[in-house]
Formats: sequence, C-alpha cells, structure tokens
Amino acid sequence: MAQAKRTPMMEQWHDFRGRLPDDTLLLFRLGDFYEIFLQDAEEGARILGITLTQRHGMPMAGIPYHAANAYIGKILKAGRKVAIVDQVETPKAGKLVKRELTRIITPGTILESQQQEERRSQFILAIELSRKAVHAAWLEISTGEFSLTSQSLDNAEGLLSVFTALDPKEVILPEGSLLQAGPAAAVFVEALDPLLSTRSVTEVEAYHFDSANGYRGLTETLNTLNLDGFGIADSHEGIGSAGALLDYVTKTLCKRPEHLKQIREYRIEDTLLIDPATQRNLEVFKSAMQTREGSLMAAMDGTLTAAGSRKLEQFLSTPTLDLEEISTRQRTVGIFTQVPTALYDIQELLKRVRDIPRILSRLQNTLQNPRELGGVRDTLNQLPEIRESLRAVKYELLDSMADRIEEFDALEAHLRSALNDDLPGSIQDGGTIRHGFDEELDYLYGLTSDNKSWLADLEKSEQELTGIKNLKVKYNGAFGYFIEVTKSNLAMVPNHYIRKQTMANAERYTTEDLKRKEKEILNAEERALAREEQLFGGVISRILEDKDRLEKTAHALAELDVFCGWAEIAREWNYCQPVLDESDALEIEGGRHPVVEQMMRKERRGLAGEHRFVPNDCSLQSSQCQIALITGPNMAGKSTFIRQVGLIVLMAQVGAWVPANNCRIGKVDRIFSRVGASDELARGNSTFMVEMNETANILNNCTRQSLIILDEIGRGTSTYDGLSIAWSVVEHLHSDAEAGPRTLFATHYHELTRLSADLSRMENFSVAVKEWNDEIVFVRQVVPGAADRSYGIQVARLAGLPDTVIARAKDILADLESGSERLHALNFDADTSPEKEVRESKVPKKQQRPGPEDFQMELFG
Repeated sequence: MAQAKRTPMMEQWHDFRGRLPDDTLLLFRLGDFYEIFLQDAEEGARILGITLTQRHGMPMAGIPYHAANAYIGKILKAGRKVAIVDQVETPKAGKLVKRELTRIITPGTILESQQQEERRSQFILAIELSRKAVHAAWLEISTGEFSLTSQSLDNAEGLLSVFTALDPKEVILPEGSLLQAGPAAAVFVEALDPLLSTRSVTEVEAYHFDSANGYRGLTETLNTLNLDGFGIADSHEGIGSAGALLDYVTKTLCKRPEHLKQIREYRIEDTLLIDPATQRNLEVFKSAMQTREGSLMAAMDGTLTAAGSRKLEQFLSTPTLDLEEISTRQRTVGIFTQVPTALYDIQELLKRVRDIPRILSRLQNTLQNPRELGGVRDTLNQLPEIRESLRAVKYELLDSMADRIEEFDALEAHLRSALNDDLPGSIQDGGTIRHGFDEELDYLYGLTSDNKSWLADLEKSEQELTGIKNLKVKYNGAFGYFIEVTKSNLAMVPNHYIRKQTMANAERYTTEDLKRKEKEILNAEERALAREEQLFGGVISRILEDKDRLEKTAHALAELDVFCGWAEIAREWNYCQPVLDESDALEIEGGRHPVVEQMMRKERRGLAGEHRFVPNDCSLQSSQCQIALITGPNMAGKSTFIRQVGLIVLMAQVGAWVPANNCRIGKVDRIFSRVGASDELARGNSTFMVEMNETANILNNCTRQSLIILDEIGRGTSTYDGLSIAWSVVEHLHSDAEAGPRTLFATHYHELTRLSADLSRMENFSVAVKEWNDEIVFVRQVVPGAADRSYGIQVARLAGLPDTVIARAKDILADLESGSERLHALNFDADTSPEKEVRESKVPKKQQRPGPEDFQMELFG
C-alpha cells in the first residue's frame, strides 16, 4: 500500500526528528498538548503508561502541556533523553505554526525544579584518555559549579575516588575512546567500567575535545580574555574535556549557558581520597540498601536548606587536607555549640531561606517562574536578622561569616513593592505584579475589573428585560462571551439576540453591545498580561544585576547551614572537637559509630529500657602501634569498630565534630577499606577476585599517611590459601623499617596473632564476650590481647539454625579439636599440612604451640 502523503506539519516533525539521536524522545507542541509520533509514540506510551492511539495508521500519544514536567521526569528515569519542540508564534488559521527546538533534557542537564532532587547535586562528567594521562571536567549545571583536572595514568586511580563521590548523572566520552585506549590505560578503563555501567553515557565526536576550541568556548562563555584569573594556563590538558562539556551543555540548552562565571582546577593532592570500594564499604553516601538513610551523609546532615545539604555533599566528596581550613570549620561549629539560643534563632531563619543558586540558574536560562522571584524576596527578608544574630555572638569567626552575607536593601525593597504576596505558578496566570507598582498596569486591570462589573450588570438587566430568571452571561476560551438561555425559555428570547451556538439543553447568543464589550475586555486583558510580562522581565533583570553578590551570599548561607547542623548534632549526641595535626597519631577515646548509634536510638524509640552504643578506644601510630590485629566472634562488633574509626577520621577531616570523648588525628591522605563480600559476576569476577582486586589496590597505593581498614582478608578461598594471603598482607604492611600506614585488621585467623612476636609495630586486640551455660553475651568492648576462639556455633544458634544442626556441629568440632581418626580421614592431618610449614617458617620456636591439636582447634574452631 502506498505510503500516505506527509502533511506540512509532519514534514516539520520529521525535520526535527532527523537531527536527534536515537535515544531521544521528541515532544512536539500542538496547542495544549505535547504530541509524540511514530516510533517515539510507541516507546513513550510504554514508558509513561499512557494511551497509544492512531491517526491514518500513524501511532501517536499525547501529554498535557501544563503537566509535561512530571512526564519528562519519568522518561529520564527510563534512561532516555527528551527533546522539546515548542510553538514560537501564535497559531493562525491556514498557516503552519513556526516551531523551534527549544531544549534537549538529559539526566545531567536538568534545570527544572520538578525533575531535580533538591538536596542532591547532579553532575555531568566529561572524560578523555590520552596515552599518558586522564583529563576530565565536571559541571553542576543547576548551580554553575565547574571544575577541570588532569592526572597522569600512573596516579589516575585517585580520580576514580573523585568521580564516584561526585556520583555524576551523565558521562561524556569521545567516540570509541575506551575501545581505542592503549595498554597503559587498560587498568584505568577496567576500573572505570562500574561507574559507566550505572550511568547515562553519551559518546560525541572526538573533535569536540579539541583544546583550542575548548579554550575559545570557555573564554567566550566566562566572558574573559583568558583563564589566567582562574589559575588555569592555556596549556592545561583538561581544557579539551571542559570545552566538550560546555559544547554538549550548550546544545542541550539550545543556547550558551548564561550562569557560568568561573571554573576551578581540581588538584587531587589537596584532597583526602576515598576509593569507590571504601565509599561503598563505609556507606559514606549510600547505605548497603542503596538509600541515603543509613549512610554517613544522612547521619551528618542537620541542614535545613537544599543548598546546605548539597554543600555537605561537596565537603564529603572532596575532603580537604588544609589543616587551617579544617580548624576554621571545627572552631565555627564549636562556637555554635556554646550559644544554643543563637543557634536556634539562626536555624529558624534558615528555614525560610530558598534555593538561591538554582533559582538564579533557572532565571538566567529562561526557566522563569513568579514563585521563584518570591523565593528570592523571602530569602532577602531573612538576611538582616541572620547577620545581626551572627554579630551578636561577638566572635571573630562569626563576624567574618556575617560579612560574607551581603546587604540587598534596594533589591529587597524593589521586590517587595513589585511582587504580590501570593504568586501564581506561571506569569500567564496573571497576578504577579502588585497593585500600585505600575500605573499603566493598574489602569489596564481597572478596565478589566470595570468590564467584569459591566458583565454582571448586563446579566441582571437582561434577566429583568426578558423575564428569563436563569439567563446567564458566560465566557469560554473557544467562543468568547455569550448569553446562555435554556431551551425551555427560548420563546422568551428577544429578536435582537444573535444565535452563536446550539447546545443540547440550551442556546447561546450574543448582541451588538456584547460583541463590542468583548473586544474591549479581551483587548484590556491581553494588554494587561503583556504589560505584566514586561514588568516581570524587568524584575528578573533587576535581580540578575546582583547575581554575583547573591551567589556569594548563597554559598555563605549554605556553609552556615552545614555548620549549624553539625553543631546541633554535636550537642544532641555529645560529640567532641577533634585535634588534627601533622603527626602520625590516631588517638580516639570513647569512639562510637555515628550511623549505628543514631539508628539504635530510632529502633529503641518507644520501647522499654535504653540500649546505648558501647564506646571503644583506638590508638595507632605509623611509627609505633601501626597495625591493630583484632580477633573475636562474629557479631561481637569487630566490623562496627573498625568502620567507626574510618568514619570518625573522615568526619574530622571535613571539619565536623566527631562521636568520641577525645580525638587526635594525624592528617590522613587516603582511607582504604576491604570489608564484606560481594561479586561482579557481570564482569566475570568472583567474590574472592573482588576481594583480591580491592586488596591489591590498597597495597599498591597506600602511603605512611593512609588509614587502612581490613576485615577478613583471605576468607573467600580455601583456609590454607586464605591464611597465607592474610599473613603475607600483614607482613607487607609492616615491611617498612620505620613506619607504615595505620591499619586495623579484623580476622578469624587466630594464627596471625603470633606475628606480634616478629612485627614490632603490630599489637593484638580482641572483642570481649562473656560465656554462660554454653551461650555467649556480646560485651562490645575492644580489649588488648588476642581472642582464644571464634564462638561460631554459639553465633549460629543465635541466628536460628535448627537444634539438630547445632548438636551435630558440636560433635564435628569435638572430633576436629581432639585430632581423631575422622580428622585424618578428611586429610586434615596437621603433621603433614601446609599450615605446619607456614606456621613453622613464620613463628619463632619459643612461640610455637606444643601440638597439632591446638593448631587445628584454633584454625577451625
């Protein structure tokens, strides 16, 4: 069958569709709807759960224009991009409406508030690989935060920590770059794969990463002659990635972004690095359930504003190594803990502060909403009291913070006089500009008001003249103003009424007077709305005159919100101010796990009694007690203890107070952890291979200033192999003659405790338990000395294993411990086992146990 001839409108649609990539759905404006056609309609209907219809055999679906944001959010969550084609002129009969591509929305370029997670950042990341280096840039388009970096492949592993912490919503790569990466980049590419596999990835032509074009685009967008003012040389190798990112964002916005005013160089050596595995193991940003609740981020988030929460996320993503900056943050928190009344007053004011960075971004990129202007006005109203409250405390640090919050008396007065108290969701709804602000607008609205009074008088007079008591004067968008008469009263209709429309139960009429008045009314309303839009644009322009000062003030308010939140948490949970210095010490007295402690209170709320977190001390030094080997039963608290040390160090180094009685930490450059069991079956990696990969990363990249947390190294393979690997790892960490990375090593391999005789900087610790009637009570206390057994069967009973299984396990354990013939039948004859060789070669003769039975009991107990 011959294909139906395309209409001019469909030719228009095909022209736009042909310019878009396949992973994009095109929303095509038709009156009050966005229509989706052909293959887009079939997929769009499936994603959105809307009805798929057909016209002349062509699939199509539609969504209401006014509700488009909710539908667009669903499309983005489904992994697709959205292109918007809007009408850019008023439709006229017999003429094809002019349309333009006004926006392409991708996961990393969202500006609309309805599609954003207001308390989370949404970065878009560009990465380029060369033969010797990794170049990258990232942008938070909703706030304008823009960074670039370059790192040699030899040291690029640290960039993965940064990328994972940023949690980008979208990644931009040169086309085919990963497949073409040379052998030197292969390791980095493999490590990058987990990040890419869970993100929206867009490949663009390689020429977009050209440094010369990138430099030109950056200077034009930032409106500068060069990048010297940002400390970036024109030869910086990250400029190509930044340029590609800027080019991509420009194409999605269909215009150059107006709100980008600066770019900074990220220096990896200035940041405490936390590799992706450690971020996951310590649950820094997400819990094991992949939610914000139960993470360190949630436990530290006492903010009251969206911008404050994102600032906290930024602090945790790139913890500083600047001890002066850390000290300033900690002392600021300390001041607020001492003045609870001022803290309360400031937090009450912060509750009324709106998201100024994102509002400014939207205003500069033509997403303009009257209520967001009200948000600026409401925020400015709070600033004088916030400054006054800060200065009233009379501390130099808070005076300095007050100075960063600028005064906007003229702008605030302008907004107060221009804007109504209650603002509409769209300028098209009218009612944005306050009466008395503009004489012309007041006059036009006066005409509209007078005309509406005239219509009410007309209805009353026509009812009296005709005797039709239910006669109504009405209006709708399609037919304008009309007189409606029910069919039962048609005999009473005067001759001068002009029939306009026939309804099922009524007739609609007009008159010459009503026609004339309709023109006056519609003209007045149209003129009033046009004038209001003009004034609205003027108010936006007035706000943007102060945009740089507003952005600086917004950043100061976000930091203030973070510090107040930390102070509130410190007061509620009895945190202490840690001391950070250049020493090699790590001294924690009465430390607690910040997340577990808070979760325990939530779980116990409303229950009888009180269940408190048991605090523990920790003392490590790179040159003295460098390695703490911790043994003890499962469920006794080993993993919680070693994790809490890592989290306390991280909290201290972002400038927060910590859950401890006292704390002193020598600056840490990296935190590593190998905790728990996981696999990567899609990449062909077993649980044990993942464990070894993560362990290799730690051993290859740690320094004397690092903190290492290891839990059950070697448990993913056979007992002999696992013990050998764990043994060797401990020796490697201790191999430097003078000092090594501070290490917490939790294990069930009790044989490792004997290493303390040979390794001068290793000490044994255990988690204490109490026994009663063949049952154990967890004390949760870490004490000096090694544990003598693992209590595995007792823990199994607590887990609910059947009594028959528990009884049989006891019998088998007794056989193993006694060295019976069954043990020899199972090839566990200790006289010929590989463990004997390991034990005898590594443990001094005077420390060896007297018989194989004791060795086997410890190994399998």
